[in-house]
Amino acid sequence: MLQERKEYQSSVDSGILPSFDSKTEEIRESDWSVREVPNSLRDRRVEITGPVDRKMIINALNANVNVFMADFEDSLSPTWENIQNGLVNMRDAAHRTISFQHRVTLKKYSLRSNPAILMCRVRGLHLKEKHITYNNTQLYGALVDFVMYLYHNHKALDRFGSGPYFYIPKLQSYKEAKLWNDIICFCEDELNLDRGTVRVTCLIETLPAVFQMEEILYYLKDHIIGLNCGRWDYIFSFIKTLQSFPEKLLPDRNIITMNQPFLTAYSTLLVNTCHKRGAFAMGGMAAFVPSKNHDENRKILQKVRDDKLFEINNGHDGTWIAHPGLADYVNEIFKDKFSTFQTNQLDSISDVQISSEQLLQGCNGLSSEECLRSNIRISLKYIEAWISGLGCVAIYGLMEDAATAEISRTSIWQWIKHKNKLDNGSIVDERLFKTLLQEELSNVKNEVGIEAFENGKFDLAKSIFEEITLSDNVEEFLTTKAYEEL
Repeated sequence: MLQERKEYQSSVDSGILPSFDSKTEEIRESDWSVREVPNSLRDRRVEITGPVDRKMIINALNANVNVFMADFEDSLSPTWENIQNGLVNMRDAAHRTISFQHRVTLKKYSLRSNPAILMCRVRGLHLKEKHITYNNTQLYGALVDFVMYLYHNHKALDRFGSGPYFYIPKLQSYKEAKLWNDIICFCEDELNLDRGTVRVTCLIETLPAVFQMEEILYYLKDHIIGLNCGRWDYIFSFIKTLQSFPEKLLPDRNIITMNQPFLTAYSTLLVNTCHKRGAFAMGGMAAFVPSKNHDENRKILQKVRDDKLFEINNGHDGTWIAHPGLADYVNEIFKDKFSTFQTNQLDSISDVQISSEQLLQGCNGLSSEECLRSNIRISLKYIEAWISGLGCVAIYGLMEDAATAEISRTSIWQWIKHKNKLDNGSIVDERLFKTLLQEELSNVKNEVGIEAFENGKFDLAKSIFEEITLSDNVEEFLTTKAYEEL
């Protein structure tokens, strides 16, 4: 599967743009549905995501949300300590025995009587787990996360009226979905579980996958309950997949919102595809962190409101937030827009037809030095945090994880590759990048303070960042490069 990803990228680089597969047209045209959604998952209006940190798990499960997606992927730095602790924390959460006491304040944290539904996002197929080997071969992180959570917790989850529910990230083809289905069926049989006990939601967060959504649903139809618009990784994948096409160059990061036609098309196609087959269409992440400054917080909440109204009006059944402080606010938005007893929009299918051209059109807009500098600082700060063991970091009012950091660093790569012209007339090339990198490293030093800078791993982060940004081709994932340093 991973080799096929490389071959697919080579074909796109040679000029063959992604499109719908004529060989699977029969699947798209025939009449079928996914297995019925379990009652425990009929209401997924507000889902919160975060790493598998013990205190985070408790706070998220106690928040005013329907689902907590505990994340072994983009918001976790997979140090061996983090993975081990995460698996223990997830076991305790599934068994509802989890508690935590702060070692300084001695404040105690424990679960409320009716916590949110727990879901587990496993790592992508591309990530190895170098700390566990079988016959001298490193295992895949995705399988470690999946099997450990399923094996240790399926009985406890069933006792509480829930089940082994997963998010599967980074799929690029229906063949990968079929592989996952084979893995799930094998595990269900080994554990003597009924077919369909394991339920999954797949993130559509790569450009190749958006053209294969019906096929992904089809090959996972006994287990899948929905697809999710993983918008940040999708933008990253758009840049990476179309890296050889200068006309697909994207502008400043803050311009690339869901209102851009190519992202609206992506959302609309996902909603229509899911609802046609009886599956949930989940919206994307509100990455904003609430501010203590009243005026600033008012602006943040307005941006969150606009984003969530877009998703609701486009037919999505639920959405993601990254901070418990947004839970009540986003819940009220859904209550206002949904009827009294409505918990989803499965009956909503628009008659809008989405073409390959719409999905591939990209968007225009300014490219600024300010954004270039911001992307450099975000990349430096995030990579430094990741190799220090933190996968989810609040930077400049946004909750940055691997997906948002990937946008920042691939955007810079794309601008250098195609000699992008900034609004001040400067051409982005290797020389300008190196100059700004050195300046922004100094600015980061001033922002974090000399002591934190010198005790951190910023020089190593700079080295990794510079290497992947100046490579001939886009480094597939920054995390695979940085994982060597963990």
